[in-house]
Amino acid sequence: MKIYDYQGQKNICSERIYVARNRMRLTQQELALRLQEHGIELKRDSVSRIELGTRFIADYELRALACILEVSPAWLLGMEPLSHLME
Repeated sequence: MKIYDYQGQKNICSERIYVARNRMRLTQQELALRLQEHGIELKRDSVSRIELGTRFIADYELRALACILEVSPAWLLGMEPLSHLME
């Protein structure tokens, strides 16, 4: 199985997840705990790897992240402007 990268990253959401998490003043550990409340077993180091772009994100994880971070999946995917978060 070939592992794919996009411009050296394993996901395109890393920066926006970091921005949204910090806007909500959540630590990586707190985000991991909230994901666990949504039935997604991730630990703090997995959140770190997501934000660094070194871990793939499953579609169900993206949906939960968008819900927890109060942004749209489209925003996380870069389909809406970064300034949209401030509206």
